Amino acid sequence: MDYQFDFVLVLRSLPVLLRGLLVTVELWVPSVFIGLCAGFLLSLARLSKSPWLRMPSLFYIELFRDTPVLIQLIWFFYAFPIIIGVQLSPFAAALLGLALNTSAYSAEIFRGGIQSIAQGQWEGARALGMRHSKILQRIILPQVFKRMLPAFTNRAIEVAKMSSLASVLSVHELMYQGRLLSSTYYRPLEILTTVAFIYFVLIYPGTWLSARLERRLAAKA
Repeated sequence: MDYQFDFVLVLRSLPVLLRGLLVTVELWVPSVFIGLCAGFLLSLARLSKSPWLRMPSLFYIELFRDTPVLIQLIWFFYAFPIIIGVQLSPFAAALLGLALNTSAYSAEIFRGGIQSIAQGQWEGARALGMRHSKILQRIILPQVFKRMLPAFTNRAIEVAKMSSLASVLSVHELMYQGRLLSSTYYRPLEILTTVAFIYFVLIYPGTWLSARLERRLAAKA
């Protein structure tokens, strides 16, 4: 092999990549937060005895879980002007698509966690006169978060990686900047390797902290 690596070019391009990283974080964090909050409400609707709540939530969850994320992002960007006459910015369309997709997966994580709690805990709390909301807040949800922490961590990691799909909508996030630099300087190997390394640096601390927290919670159990 006579290929000559040129990482000096990467160092010169680092400010551009860091600007893309900032946009990635701005897209990633709200998507996870909104997705978790909406997913919790969806899980309650999914577990409701009322078919008026249960069936629409089931349809919503399956719609977003069973269609590709890329199509969802493109659909929000190109279909909204036709359907409701509102043109979303590329960033807003990507954020909406990622958040709604995350909410569908989070709903199933919450549902699985809630259903894993022994029915006797619900019945015991009701026998003490606790309201449904208090049972969830004080008894059920703390256990759900403990049990579902690995699943929530995996979901957050997936959203961080899925945010790279926003580059298709010309959102100037990390992958978009990496592709732009690669096509400009014809050095995809060095630049995309650096992009992968930046993603690793971004994601790994969260996985490490999650694993540490998981071990600490297991030790207290």
